[in-house]
Amino acid sequence: MATRIARTEWTGSLQEGSGRVTLSSSGVGSYDVSFPRRAADDAGGVTSPEELVAAAHTSCYCMQLSAVIAEAGGTPKSLVADAAVSLGPDPAGGFRLTGIKLTVRGQVEDMDAAGFARAAETAKDTCPVSKALAGVDITLDAALA
Repeated sequence: MATRIARTEWTGSLQEGSGRVTLSSSGVGSYDVSFPRRAADDAGGVTSPEELVAAAHTSCYCMQLSAVIAEAGGTPKSLVADAAVSLGPDPAGGFRLTGIKLTVRGQVEDMDAAGFARAAETAKDTCPVSKALAGVDITLDAALA
């Protein structure tokens, strides 16, 4: 399997500094990051590790869910997933990801709501990014659209 690369170049201290994340393998873009914007309610046009984790999680999850649905005999027509990744204090010091709320809505042929819910839960448990985030509480809200 392939390996993908991203790079961050950072200048300055945590509070006054800033950085730029580049998606090196795909070349699709570079994005500004800063700790004050990361911790603020308004991102102000700056991304964060949490937003990048959310993007990775939803894309991986939709791929895995489409595979699980097909294995169960359904045909996925449309899957829309959102991930809300929260940052908070770590009791051991510093910060940590405190939770991920994964929401998915699907249009699926040949699968009822109960089957979709089972497939969605299986995908949550077996998605490679979910596995990588095993130390974070991941909740799921899944329903047919």
